[in-house]
Amino acid sequence: MERLLIKNIGLLQTPVGSYAHKGKEQGENRKLKDAVIISEDGIITKICEAKDFKEKEDSFDFVIDVEGNLVTPGLVDAHTHLVFGGFRQHEIPLKLKGADYLEILRQGGGILDTVRKTREATFEELYDKSEGFLDEMMALGVTTVEAKSGYGLDRDTEIKTLEVIKALSESHPMTIVSSYMGAHAIPIEYKGKADLYIDELCKSVLEEVKEKNLASFVDVFCEDSVFNVEQAERYLRMAKDMGFDLRIHADEIEEIGGSILAGRMKAKTAEHLIAIGDKGIEALKDGGVTAMLLPSTSFYLNKSFAPARKMIEKGVPVAIATDFNPGSSPSLNLQLSINLGYLRYRMTPEEILTAVTINPAYALNLGDKIGSLEVGKDLDLAVWNAQDMEMLCYRFGSNLCIGTVKKGRLV
Repeated sequence: MERLLIKNIGLLQTPVGSYAHKGKEQGENRKLKDAVIISEDGIITKICEAKDFKEKEDSFDFVIDVEGNLVTPGLVDAHTHLVFGGFRQHEIPLKLKGADYLEILRQGGGILDTVRKTREATFEELYDKSEGFLDEMMALGVTTVEAKSGYGLDRDTEIKTLEVIKALSESHPMTIVSSYMGAHAIPIEYKGKADLYIDELCKSVLEEVKEKNLASFVDVFCEDSVFNVEQAERYLRMAKDMGFDLRIHADEIEEIGGSILAGRMKAKTAEHLIAIGDKGIEALKDGGVTAMLLPSTSFYLNKSFAPARKMIEKGVPVAIATDFNPGSSPSLNLQLSINLGYLRYRMTPEEILTAVTINPAYALNLGDKIGSLEVGKDLDLAVWNAQDMEMLCYRFGSNLCIGTVKKGRLV
């Protein structure tokens, strides 16, 4: 049995519980000053104030002194497109001239450009590139990541992408949750045949993904010029019948009913939600759906920001993620998303901490293991060069994470 002591915690701040926090509870955190944490084999066994700590330090295998800094749960980035070939910096001149996301997509760029490069990349190239991303994320305080496929749009590349994710989950200290997103765009070879693409390719790959246990979730891009509500529902119903949990890219650009579909199908999450209306918010609430908001995408695309305050007030649990991808959010820095949540969503530091810890953890079916610092959960935490969450929300442009602990190990 390996015992770890973490001492001299200036402020320990964490949500409490293993469920999605919504409404007023989204802003409720436990705050413990001058704290210590004890773990055994990576599982938290005790949290207390230093004055109540009676054991001798030499009885522990490892001791970490955080020197009076802030400690929070490890961050959970529950929406990324981690594995892809190439980058898309060449689209910036088009965007500066006024071309929007859908215009670039219609010209064969955007997702379709990344599809070409991902199909060309070898397994090893994708693995090495994605491993570097994970290392960078972990240095930024992230201990759990969701990773989607969706840049293959054919059988071989989608399976290759998911196998890269599976291999990384087995070799890297990061906890990685995989989502199959074959319905990310309509590939060129199926142009004008979206229904056929869903019925033929998506269904056959879904069956293989399930058989090989390559993903826990299935996601779809329900949007104008991509998949309409009827197509998205047919795809998701196939996935649900096979035993997958559901996620939906909804109401990012146009309000076409994706959020209402998410509520009706009781999806785990609805993602983006920049254009969501009141009916969509009610549908999320009624369906128990977590709103996965992506402020870095709004920032990068110079778009509006999702109505986070209204969602919180209406009782929808809110999570924040990076949407790391090569086109609309080429940043894997969840700390930047925290800053934007503070400045543009007008969320409180407590609400934001909940949004990057327990709410996304719950949405990934991991709320009983991670997302809060409590006895019985994994010891996943971040140490910050800050005295409180206010500082973490206030400072931007610098990495304030000075230590990341994953399952009781400093990484």
